[in-house]
Amino acid sequence: MELLKKLSKKKRYMIWPVLLFAGVVIIKMTLLAPLRVSQVTVQKRDLSYQVYGNGTVEAKVVVGVSSKITGRIVELYADQGDRVKRGQLLAKLEDTDVIQQQRQSEAGLNKSGASLNVELATLQKARANLVLAEKNAKRYKVLAEKNLVAKLEAEQYETSYQVAREEVARSQASVDAVRMEQHAGSAGLGFAKSRVADTLIYASQDGIIISRDQEKGATVTAGMSIFTLADPRTIWIKANVDESQLKGVAVGKKTIITLRSSGSEQLAGTVARLGRQSDRVTEELEVDVAFSTPLVNFHLGEQSDIYIITATKTAVPSLPSATIVMKDNLRGVWAVVNEKLAFKPVTVGIEDRRGFTEIVSGLSNGELVVTAPATVVSSFKDGKKVRATQ
Repeated sequence: MELLKKLSKKKRYMIWPVLLFAGVVIIKMTLLAPLRVSQVTVQKRDLSYQVYGNGTVEAKVVVGVSSKITGRIVELYADQGDRVKRGQLLAKLEDTDVIQQQRQSEAGLNKSGASLNVELATLQKARANLVLAEKNAKRYKVLAEKNLVAKLEAEQYETSYQVAREEVARSQASVDAVRMEQHAGSAGLGFAKSRVADTLIYASQDGIIISRDQEKGATVTAGMSIFTLADPRTIWIKANVDESQLKGVAVGKKTIITLRSSGSEQLAGTVARLGRQSDRVTEELEVDVAFSTPLVNFHLGEQSDIYIITATKTAVPSLPSATIVMKDNLRGVWAVVNEKLAFKPVTVGIEDRRGFTEIVSGLSNGELVVTAPATVVSSFKDGKKVRATQ
């Protein structure tokens, strides 16, 4: 029994060195082990520089469909969201009064026509009397010169001739007056017909009705909007771009558009117009972007994001943007040289929105650089031992 106790005590003394050795090994393999880091390769990629802007969907051409006259709406033939064609009937106003005015004008014109016929007949008679009076005056003048008739009688025929001339002139004036009255009647009838036509309100162009501003039974005045119509071919984005990002932004530049209602779907567009006056408070400039393919469904005022492609490069060396850091006011990357970290300054070019940056100089194609979370990178120092993995 005494021997067993001595062996048990001896084993306990032997365990402590083993545990101490195991602890040292574990510490070296964990706390004192080189940091494991991942690496990525410089690769050639197609990159583009994109300028961001935030805006809303708007229509360049928005017109109000209104009445030319005052009247009560008796029918509406379209509603909000309807697509309409130019010349399509949209609304009708009450026309009872204007139709009566048209009939009155027609009656007045018919009366003028009848009066003209009477005056023309009177003029024709006066001209015939003038011809007869002229012949008699000439004949009696000759007879009076030959002393075949008394001079007084010849003078009477001369007077009748003068009276006949005046009668022709009066009849001609009456005819002219009736004709002027007839022209006025025609103008009045045209105006009355125009007012009747104005009770029917048509679409001035192809488009989509954005809003119906009045309802059946409402009384509208001249110029009061009944519908608001937008041309879908002129739907574009009115965006605001920071002044500091305007370099390279020009009319015709290709643009990527995303709409809030379309999720991540990207739509193609082009810069259609640049503003000439920046907002003095926000220091932004308005940039209008047209859709390459007109929108079928749109919502004016909808929020949107635009990315104007101001520069593109093909097959250029690049790295994920997250690998590029700042150290001592220099931009660079961390590489692994002989299992130790080494900071390498680089010159960058295009910074693509997809998360890649062009490497102009400082690295070569295929070279490996460290990639790690920002919290880990902040602890990097030149010469720090690491174990690189790809």
